[in-house]
Formats: sequence, structure tokens, C-alpha cells
Amino acid sequence: MNIVEQEIEKPTFSDRMRVWFKWVLDPLAMLFNRLGLRPITMTILGLIGTSVGALMIARGHMTWGGVLILLSVPFDALDGAIARLRGEANDWGAFVDSVSDRYSEVVTHLGLLIFYLNRDDVLGSALVFISVCGSLLVSYVKARADAVGFKANVGILTRVERYLVLAPALVLNYPIVALWIMAILTNFTALQRIMRVRRDAHRRQSNSQE
Repeated sequence: MNIVEQEIEKPTFSDRMRVWFKWVLDPLAMLFNRLGLRPITMTILGLIGTSVGALMIARGHMTWGGVLILLSVPFDALDGAIARLRGEANDWGAFVDSVSDRYSEVVTHLGLLIFYLNRDDVLGSALVFISVCGSLLVSYVKARADAVGFKANVGILTRVERYLVLAPALVLNYPIVALWIMAILTNFTALQRIMRVRRDAHRRQSNSQE
């Protein structure tokens, strides 16, 4: 067993959030499960809520858009919790959840892009573009790392942190502040993950030569 395989992965911020809010998520998951809601239903409801929030943002109603997005975020955790309660946790469900997360991010950024384009705000539009590229790269780098046998669950601005930056800024009607932070730190996070894979790849190569 090489060094890469022996290294214990630290829990991500998302993992810690699920532990911290387990006392809330588990009762809600049991309630929704009793109501007959399936995991895929929760995933779709979260995406719909985010899409409506993005529409509000595009129309300039930042606070209401931010509130809707904040209310939609817990569905991302609840779908997994309900799947575990029903014994339906599987790779397909995880795949759908991940794809839905990407759509949620894209549609939120689309709302912001429309808002800034309607105001001929070149800087705001550019920040939206850079931010969404960074956000997608963070996820893509992790997916590619997993595909070739490496772990890349590192970085300063993973998905949960991105929502913790963006949603409050929308509620307070300061989206440009969040976009500056995300445009810089999402791409920095992608770079952190790339460097992590590079380090582990070199370790694996060194171990194979011993």
C-alpha cells in the first residue's frame, strides 16, 4: 500500500456541516419520508427553488432571490438523508444529485449574468463568467481526480462555502461583493485541487519505482 492510499482524508466542510446539523436534518428527513417524498423529488424541488430564485435575481429582486436560494440549499442534504432512510442510497442517486448541483450553480449565475447584462455592467458580467467557470472547474477537477484514482476533496471554497458567500450577499443586496470573492477563490480552489493531485501523482510514481 502506498503513501497515497495510506493517507487519511480529512472530513470536508460539507461533511462537518452534515454532522453539525444532523439534529435538524434527520427529523426533517423522517418527516418528508413519512409524507412519501422520494430522494429524487427533493433534488428536483431544490433545483426548482433555485431556478425561481435565479429568475428573481435576473429581475433585480436580489433579496427575495437570495431567500429562495437559501431555502433551497437544505434540499441538497435532505435528498441524501431520505435515500439512506429508505435504503435507496446508490451511485445513480449520487450522480443525479451531483448533476443537479451543477445545474443549480449555473442557473444562479445565469440569473446574475442577465441582471448585469441588462444594466450594461461589463465588470459585473465578467465576474459572473469568471465565477461560474471557477465553480465548475472546482467540481470538474475533483471528478477527474476520482476517475484516475486520486482524492481532491480540498480547497478553500467548495460548494457549501460558495453558497455561504453568495446567498447572504444576495439577501443583503451586495452580489458584487460575493462575485469578487468567488471569482478569485473558486479558481484558487481549483488550483489547490490540481496541485493536490500533482503531489499525489508524484508520490505514487515514486512509490512504484521503489
